[in-house]
Amino acid sequence: MTLFRKKAQKNKALDLLLDDLKQTKSELDLAYSNFENVVDPDLIDSCIYQVNAVQLRYKFLLGRVKRFG
Repeated sequence: MTLFRKKAQKNKALDLLLDDLKQTKSELDLAYSNFENVVDPDLIDSCIYQVNAVQLRYKFLLGRVKRFG
């Protein structure tokens, strides 16, 4: 019985990671879109920081997903 619980918990954790990865991909697409549409220099800088931050989160989550399997 314990083996099944551990496997179910592992699957649930992987599902949560995949959901986070999918959401982060959407955020990254939005950040790129914002970057392409701004013209003010201050907003361009802000978008660059946002893209970099979301890219780092995506990279982190992708690494975590790869550890599962």
